[in-house]
Amino acid sequence: MLAEDLTSEVYRLVAEHGTDGVLQSTLWKELALSSRDGSRLAIRLEKHGMIQRQKVLDGARWTYKLTQLRIPVNIKSIQQLPCTTCPYELRCSLTGLVSPLCCPWIADWVTKEFRECVKVTISS
Repeated sequence: MLAEDLTSEVYRLVAEHGTDGVLQSTLWKELALSSRDGSRLAIRLEKHGMIQRQKVLDGARWTYKLTQLRIPVNIKSIQQLPCTTCPYELRCSLTGLVSPLCCPWIADWVTKEFRECVKVTISS
C-alpha cells in the first residue's frame, strides 16, 4: 500500500473513533504496521493539522491518543443549498438589496438542516 493510501486509512480510522480518539497502538494493530511506520504516519497527519497526538499512559506503557482536528465536510448538508439555483445569485451580496442576511430561501434551508441535525442527535 502506498504511503498516501496508508495516511488516508489512518485518518479514516481516527475519524471513525470520533471525539473519543483512539490509541495509536490500536491503529497499528488494525493496520498491521510497525510502531515506527505508524508513528511516522501519525506525525505526518499531525504536521498537516489533521489530528492531535496526546501522550497518555495505557496500562504500564506510554502511547499516543489520536483525535481528529479537521472534520471532513459532509456534502449531503450542502446539496440542497438554495444559492446554487437562485436566480438572484449574481446580485447577492452582504450590502446589496439581495442579501444572504435576509434571504427567505436560506432561512428555510438552515431551519430544515437544523431540524434534521436535531433529529439525528436525539435518535443517537
